[in-house]
Amino acid sequence: MAQRIGVRELVEFECKSGDLDASQSSTNTALEGARIHRMLQKQAGPNYEKEVTLKAAVTLAGEDYTIDGRADGVDKDDASGLTIVDEIKTSALDFAELSDDALGRYWAQAAVYGHFLCTDRQLDRIILQLTYYQTTTKQITRQQWPLPAADLAEYYQALLHDYEGWVIFRHQLKQERDASLTPLTFPFGDFRPQQREFAAAVYKTIHTQQRLFVQAPTGTGKTMATLFPAVKAMPAEGLNRLFYLTAKEATRQSAEDGCRLLIDQGAQLRCITLTAKDKISFCPPEKRTPDLCPYYRGYYDRNKAAVKDIIGHERLLDRATIERYAKKHTVDPFELSLDAARFADVVICDYNYLFDPLVFLQRFFAQPDSSQFFLIDEAHNLIHRARDMYSATLTSAGLSPLAATLRQHHQREASNALRQLRTAFTAVGKALTAKEQNEWVSVEALTEFNQKVARFVERIHEWLSGQLADEDIQAVLPVYFDCISYSRIAELYGEQYRTVVEREHQQVRITQLCLDPEPFVDACLHKGRGAVLFSATLSPLTYYQELLADPADSLVYQLPSPFPAAHQLVVIRDDIATTYQRRAANEARIVAALAAFAQARTGNYLVFLPSYHYLEQVYMAFSAAYPEITVFSQTGGMAATDRAAFLAHFQPHPTATSVGFAVLGGSFGEGIDLPADRLIGVAVVGVGLPGLSLRNNLLKAYFNARNGQGFTYAYQLPGLNNVLQAGGRLIRGMHDRGVILLLDERFAQPRYQHYLPLSWTRNLRLAHTDDQLTTLLTDFWKEDHDDENRPHPGS
Repeated sequence: MAQRIGVRELVEFECKSGDLDASQSSTNTALEGARIHRMLQKQAGPNYEKEVTLKAAVTLAGEDYTIDGRADGVDKDDASGLTIVDEIKTSALDFAELSDDALGRYWAQAAVYGHFLCTDRQLDRIILQLTYYQTTTKQITRQQWPLPAADLAEYYQALLHDYEGWVIFRHQLKQERDASLTPLTFPFGDFRPQQREFAAAVYKTIHTQQRLFVQAPTGTGKTMATLFPAVKAMPAEGLNRLFYLTAKEATRQSAEDGCRLLIDQGAQLRCITLTAKDKISFCPPEKRTPDLCPYYRGYYDRNKAAVKDIIGHERLLDRATIERYAKKHTVDPFELSLDAARFADVVICDYNYLFDPLVFLQRFFAQPDSSQFFLIDEAHNLIHRARDMYSATLTSAGLSPLAATLRQHHQREASNALRQLRTAFTAVGKALTAKEQNEWVSVEALTEFNQKVARFVERIHEWLSGQLADEDIQAVLPVYFDCISYSRIAELYGEQYRTVVEREHQQVRITQLCLDPEPFVDACLHKGRGAVLFSATLSPLTYYQELLADPADSLVYQLPSPFPAAHQLVVIRDDIATTYQRRAANEARIVAALAAFAQARTGNYLVFLPSYHYLEQVYMAFSAAYPEITVFSQTGGMAATDRAAFLAHFQPHPTATSVGFAVLGGSFGEGIDLPADRLIGVAVVGVGLPGLSLRNNLLKAYFNARNGQGFTYAYQLPGLNNVLQAGGRLIRGMHDRGVILLLDERFAQPRYQHYLPLSWTRNLRLAHTDDQLTTLLTDFWKEDHDDENRPHPGS
């Protein structure tokens, strides 16, 4: 199967030199450029062919490649009858101010498209046309360059000759990698129970080019069960690159550790971790310009040497390694990581690099590529993250002070643009007043308002290009960037959206709310050969499958727990109610049940509640009733040191009982690892339903209309996922034992038990009283004590 190289990728790699200038590659530049492209293409006339796909097959270093792209336009020259290939470019600079580097790349791209067109249409001569639109003046400059087909072919071959040197470099790395993967064995010797089946399912998914959703309980060894078979499949399946996508720092670390194990086992892999720009860049945001940042100045004159150096000498390219080489070559570490990722076999990164419409990696995901495959860890987080990525909010708050600042500094152009934006907000606010409402929901987009936001973006983009006053620029940028994001989402607006207008203290907030991200996520998943989305808590699998992919084009797979059923007891107290109206009446019963829970055996316990307010109530009541038990609680906005202090209570081999109180869905409900006797019991108070809100009610209404599952999809399953995540903190290893206590009568109802995982229901008991609970706990811990003292075979 031929590998793909984009025309723009080829030209940028071969022809780019000089400074790294973020202003020339910003999201706004791309959005504004796309809008202007469409405008100029529409004005070009009826015979103008727009977005013409062109490609050519080529063999480089003995491997087949397809070089492809889309020419902005193809037309006919009236005077000569020659075919014109049109390349459209936009920026705020005057045409005469364009650098030789920029002009060289523009003409190079046109030349490649011209060569392809000559070959496809058997032309012996063609006209290259550069159409340049200056955004600040709306001045259009057109230059033409007639060239023989033979000259274009010669230029194209010269580009390929140099590029082939890098292809050979990559080919040598790939040959070395593939040769090392054939004898590669599983790094732990034996697979864990069910881990082999999981790994086989991953391999089959790669082979069949599908999307697979896997619920793999804690202890399955998910990282290696996905990473190992995917790496092993690379030679036979023609994979160039794996993307291991995560939502949290802890899972990124697990992926790095997995790569390190495979490398230590003999795999000749290059594994790179992409760190967010604001975390890894050496220069602060306000100094990320060629004039102020030495790592931006002349970046493209040094980046290739830096890439060859780091790829040639390192296998695990973590943050520290990337920073070390970036300083050595005086290049920006974030951009270096992106450039080096072209030569990596495994790329570990956050979800947003694939799924976010504003920041996804164009160099990898502009077009589908069957040589890359996606491993998506902790996939239960993706629904919420995707809804956020495809939603956008604008508020009028802060616009009045900004207007005063601009007037004071005599920034007339920016002031006029801002005044029009404020007028647009005022019109929406008046509509709310007329409806006598403080919030309003529309199925349709606010087209007039959205157009004015787009106009604001356009005008501020023009204004920024001529500004020297950094103070004014920094004041305007937050509003400007918010409007860019809003405009981008407005382009995606469809039936799965609602526009929410809210007013508070005379401020208006407008949100384009994505209720169902499935079409967007599914499209992203199709940018690779396939994907495995996995988590310990994808229950029910069909829910995640429906909201993250086309069910007709994906599969689900559920693994049983690898741990003995007798190691985990799940108890439901079906005599306790935690609904808001009944909380006060049940408080004493909850406290007594928690005491029976903690007093059954000395050890460390975690209690989860659905909100900080409720947590504080139960925490105070428990502390007052049982002062002899050590208690501590999570608070809102805990710093890293506070979180570390909270977890420090969970020491191994405790000699006294301690109980920590935490909030469901918070930082201690997911991603923490307290193995063995560092944690022997988890209690969950309530079923974790999200609070009633306009947004959740909109979700409820949307899914009621779609599948009749509104309450289930908007409230029940998101809440239950938090419960499952909290319970998942308990059993982390084959020899761990513990108890999960569910304090809410609703857990005993079929509509909840139906969604509990098998690992919970296989040793599930009901308790109606404290005495029954104590008996169950005593029997469970007695059996554990008996097991510890029972002679083992051969002893």
